[in-house]
Amino acid sequence: MEGILALSGAVTSLTVLLIVVFLFKEGLGLFSQHPVSEGGVIVVNNQNPVKELSAKQIKEIYDQNITNWKEVGGKNQPIKIFRLEDITDYYPEEQLGANFEYLPQRLSELVSKQPEIIAYFPEQYLSKNFQGHPIELENITLGSFLGGKEWYPTIQPAVQMGVLPLILGTLWVSFGAILIALPLGLAAAIYTAEIADNKVRNTLKPVIELLAGIPSVVYGFFGLVVLVPLIQKVFGLPVGETALAGSIILGIMALPTIISVTDDAMRTTPRAMKEASLALGATKWQTIYKVVIPYSISGISTAAILGIGRAIGETMAVLMVTGNASVIPHTFLEPVRTIPATIAAELGEAPQGGIHFQALFALGCILFLMTLIINVSVDMVSAKKKANR
Repeated sequence: MEGILALSGAVTSLTVLLIVVFLFKEGLGLFSQHPVSEGGVIVVNNQNPVKELSAKQIKEIYDQNITNWKEVGGKNQPIKIFRLEDITDYYPEEQLGANFEYLPQRLSELVSKQPEIIAYFPEQYLSKNFQGHPIELENITLGSFLGGKEWYPTIQPAVQMGVLPLILGTLWVSFGAILIALPLGLAAAIYTAEIADNKVRNTLKPVIELLAGIPSVVYGFFGLVVLVPLIQKVFGLPVGETALAGSIILGIMALPTIISVTDDAMRTTPRAMKEASLALGATKWQTIYKVVIPYSISGISTAAILGIGRAIGETMAVLMVTGNASVIPHTFLEPVRTIPATIAAELGEAPQGGIHFQALFALGCILFLMTLIINVSVDMVSAKKKANR
């Protein structure tokens, strides 16, 4: 029996370790990638002195926010943007071939005749004797990935891999959820642990714990049907899918964890300490405030941290009620997008092994580190609680 238990523990630990290794292996592969869209190439005329651009500069050029080569270190001449679908503006179809067999040659001719051109097309149409040179883009760096403010993993010609809005959206919604759940959970725990009689407590405790078993999609439907229209009406917003809706839903979902852990922590307060407080003339409320809560503060902190962990890792409910806008939030009345919602929404459409696929795994690494920090914090708080006893 001991051998079976040891083998079971070893297999479980090895499985978890392999999952973590696979997660980081796929995620860290992102930082060896160029941000050019999969299978594409960006080229300019040989006379153009610009050899290297950033992904952000490419986006600004194709958005026509940068219109002169001088702005990116080139000559003082306007930028002419070319996409593959524009080829018929320069050549009739018969010059391209029935199966586009002459397309590589025509693209080479076009780039060689246009000094101011920047062209994006599939790399398969880049001829061996191409009369131009490709633009080099810097590899995605950890700093640009974590600090970037735009998340457009499928945009052409250069993807934008900035996860700062997703990280802030996750923390924003989680912070709002704790602001809602912690006071309510603490109040409910005080009632069940110190005020309610045994009959009421034995009835409420299973009901509260039952809330933790409700599927998150049910909470999401409730938020989408009831909460989102209510927020839209009360605050006069164009849409009700906001960070506030996500915070309220996550706060409700975190309540069972906070109430149960806090209740258990309060009930460990020694009876002698409470009786001594009452014997000195303190009221029941003064005893709760001055004795019970300070004694169980470590357990309350653990409950809050576990509640944050539940909020950070939640996917479906948040996906349904937050609007999924990858923008940096400034108020709770704006749509946001969280890391778990992004992974759930995009992983099924990302080509396996591609830059988008690896970026989502990198997001998983960030989420893993967040939850790891939370779990370590719980262990530290619990260890401190045992040491104080």
